[in-house]
Amino acid sequence: MRYIINSQVVLSRAPDGPLVAHIGPFAQSQSVQGYARHSIRQQVRLAAGFSHWLQQQRVALRHVRSDHLSRYLCDRARRVRPCSCDVATLRHLLDFLRREGVIGTEKIAARRLTPAERCVQEYAQYLRDARALARTTIINYVPFIRGFLADRFGTGPVKLACLKAVGVVRFVQRQAPRLHLKRAKLLTTALRSFLRYARYRGEVALDLAAAVPIVANWSMPSIPRAIGTDQVRQLLRSIDRRNAIGRRDYAILLLLARLGLRSGEVAFLELEDIDWDAGQLSVRGKRDQRTTLPLPADVGAAIAAYLRDGRPRSTNRRVFLRSKAPIRGFLSQCAIGSIIRHALHRTGIPAPTTGAHQFRHALATQMLRHGASLAEIGEVLRHRNPQTTTIYAKVDLAALRTLALPWPRGVR
Repeated sequence: MRYIINSQVVLSRAPDGPLVAHIGPFAQSQSVQGYARHSIRQQVRLAAGFSHWLQQQRVALRHVRSDHLSRYLCDRARRVRPCSCDVATLRHLLDFLRREGVIGTEKIAARRLTPAERCVQEYAQYLRDARALARTTIINYVPFIRGFLADRFGTGPVKLACLKAVGVVRFVQRQAPRLHLKRAKLLTTALRSFLRYARYRGEVALDLAAAVPIVANWSMPSIPRAIGTDQVRQLLRSIDRRNAIGRRDYAILLLLARLGLRSGEVAFLELEDIDWDAGQLSVRGKRDQRTTLPLPADVGAAIAAYLRDGRPRSTNRRVFLRSKAPIRGFLSQCAIGSIIRHALHRTGIPAPTTGAHQFRHALATQMLRHGASLAEIGEVLRHRNPQTTTIYAKVDLAALRTLALPWPRGVR
């Protein structure tokens, strides 16, 4: 006798076991998250098999734990060829049961931290609570400090008072040559920050931050690599807006090209950030600072087209969502970079880079060529430090020619 679950999955027999009452709601939950019918069918069959196994093992619903997943899959592998998605499916099932309050949250014994790890944890908390640094900054600093403390103290006690300038210098001299220039500069910045923190705690008497070597680097040595105006137009024209993914990517590209937003600002944009009546956009920038920007008509129209006929139905408040299940907002700004890379690769446009920041450079370059001042460009790009904007003076070739000295003896 056939058994139908959620009007879309047919089983050869009725399921049994402690999970039987929750398999249907689980299938509905996966459907809401955008999983395809064939994927839900596989997940339901696996859940039904897991429930049957739990009954054979005499495991009550309230006693279901994550270690049962591996035991079931090992037993199942003797009869059925395993699938790469089996583990993920059963984890989704357990997460669903926890959200529904059917099973409790497991208490996982915390791994005992080494003294160095504990010190790094306290430093990260200091950066977050006392210095109010952005989460990304802390994430960038912590690995360097973890490596420094491991190099100095290993797994033993951390005695910051024993730190010497010579040890700091040698660590940088060993690590910097292995890193890209920007990463090497980040290493020294993080190290100075930590050594100032150690002095703030009173564990270091000397200003060891002053002993951190400076990574040799010319100020603003390169010209901003901006994608050309014609290339932007070509890229926008190449996007197929007849499908949902095309409408989403077109709106994202317009936000980058017209407003010069950072990739993270686009990825984390929420529905409440758009004021349709006033034609404005509220952008959360660095350090969570809010800035209100005008919403150009073409950008607004592109976003509206995606929201009306392209954005998956979801309770998620992000403007731009993943196109594949599970349907949710982008986890990081890397997703925007991936969209740009795929679009450039598809069209074969020889852009200077494959990242999203080149659109920001392009907007600044275009404004400069149309007579905008560096102060106006800095305001549009929301630079906190005016010095950041001065790099765009390098692309104003017309102004630079007036500064060029004549060639000696009139030779051309």
